[in-house]
Amino acid sequence: MVLHLRGTVVLDDEREVGEAWVIDGRITFERPSSARDAQDTVLDGWVLPGLVDVHCHIGLASDGPVDDGTAEKQALADRDSGVLLVRDAGSPADTGWVHERDDLPRLIRAGRHLARPKRYLRNYGRELGSVDELPDAVRVEAARGDGWVKLVADWIDRDLGAEGDLRPLWPADVLADAVAAAHAAGARVTAHTFATESLDALLDAGVDCLEHATGATGDHIDRIAAAGIPVTATLLQIGQFEAIAAQGSRYPVFAARMRALYEHRYALVRDLYDAGVPVLVGTDAGGTLAHGRIADEAAELVRAGIPARDVVAAASWRTRAWLGAEGLDEGASADLVVYDADPRQDVEVLAAPRAVVLRGEVVLGGR
Repeated sequence: MVLHLRGTVVLDDEREVGEAWVIDGRITFERPSSARDAQDTVLDGWVLPGLVDVHCHIGLASDGPVDDGTAEKQALADRDSGVLLVRDAGSPADTGWVHERDDLPRLIRAGRHLARPKRYLRNYGRELGSVDELPDAVRVEAARGDGWVKLVADWIDRDLGAEGDLRPLWPADVLADAVAAAHAAGARVTAHTFATESLDALLDAGVDCLEHATGATGDHIDRIAAAGIPVTATLLQIGQFEAIAAQGSRYPVFAARMRALYEHRYALVRDLYDAGVPVLVGTDAGGTLAHGRIADEAAELVRAGIPARDVVAAASWRTRAWLGAEGLDEGASADLVVYDADPRQDVEVLAAPRAVVLRGEVVLGGR
């Protein structure tokens, strides 16, 4: 079977074509022979490279790791939303088996979150008894993952009692050694960070990506922009900070900070974008958030003030290129999504894909 893509095939920010074909699971822009034309299945509409959820947790639920069947359902929910590439930003479950499933999204794993005892969510991360263990732990997780390592840079310190608040987990020198260890192993490092106090050490260490970055000040934003470090805004997750503050009423300092970060979330995203920081699209699915919500996260970014065109690009071809994944190029695997209208004009269109094609197979829709 040949898939015939007609309408507007968006390749990247600068290129689009009127039609393309999928033959033997791969994209071509050369019209097939007339003999094969008779077997065409036509998909009309706006065609984009498969979407990317760059902060997602397949294999994780609110109380920790899940079984393979539940992880499969999570991955299918992401796939059916148009997400065909997932950077899994930390999971306690071994999800390497996903690589063997042609019907599931492509997966780039970051191994387990690296944290300290009682300084992260229970059953989520690998908790290190000593800060000095971090560089060796990074080497282990780099070997377990697919080129990424996930650090928890800060979390509430409950040992401070009523004064409990967000605090960094790692000394700056240990953090620098850990990032260097990851780079020496050929891996990149991303870091969970809510707190202002963690950012300078992360930037000094040469971290490759920041998750949330809610504590960034103007000076931090300038540093992030100058270094070209992307930030995954995770606005769906930040939207829960008010509820988290209410749950943490025993820690009034922490609760006040979380409320302030919540109120500032849209302004921060606009400031990052205006400074030229690449703002990535990640749902933070898994844990307390459902999978398959890439359209909701994209809509939140537009609500914050990022143009729909840039949000869609970040949710598709730009982040694919940054991760080293194929887009819609001659001979590339046909991982694509088809829409009835142009999501670059109306981001709400992302919520209703007409068809999803993964590895050349129509896995959703296709009318």
